[in-house]
Amino acid sequence: MATAMQTRSVAAAYDRWAPVYDLVFGAVFRQGRSIAIDAANRIGGRVLEVGVGTGISLPHYSKRCTLYGIDISDGILGKARMRAQTLDNVEAIAVMDAEDLRFDDGAFDVVVAQYVITAVPNPERALDEFARTVRRGGEIVITTRIGAGKGLRGRVEKLLMPITSRLGFRTEFPFERYADWAAANGSVELVERSPLPPLGHFELLRFRKN
Repeated sequence: MATAMQTRSVAAAYDRWAPVYDLVFGAVFRQGRSIAIDAANRIGGRVLEVGVGTGISLPHYSKRCTLYGIDISDGILGKARMRAQTLDNVEAIAVMDAEDLRFDDGAFDVVVAQYVITAVPNPERALDEFARTVRRGGEIVITTRIGAGKGLRGRVEKLLMPITSRLGFRTEFPFERYADWAAANGSVELVERSPLPPLGHFELLRFRKN
């Protein structure tokens, strides 16, 4: 029950973000989005974008990609549906929980999750779902804020958690959680870890399904 309540609170937070999402996050994350989309475009095929939000990324994918966008917030998907109407390579836009993907195993060539992992209640469960639904040889492409874990910055991140969690994301999330997850999952390997702007607190992570 606690997880369900947390999921509802995240959805409610992003419903509130919907009217200003593009204005607030559009420019800040533009370069990171472009790099993640380029990684997906190199593979092509059927692409699942988890946390598609307002669909700001959708027009930038290659026509070689067939896109399925999901988000926990129905309110924020209104703009995504409008954008999808102008594109001929969007399969569907749907409300769905990243921790409980309603797809068959290996259904996608690429799973893209941009600035999502630190916003879900149970990140490792969502990552397991990404690994399950991507085919062998396919990739999970993640853009994410990487927490410091230690030192002054790490302590500040912990102090901010009660505030940022109400806004729909967590500040405390070190890279070690991704490494530990990949080792425990056993079906993926890290093939790229690159810094992203702004300030180097964000990174591109690419995992390949074995």
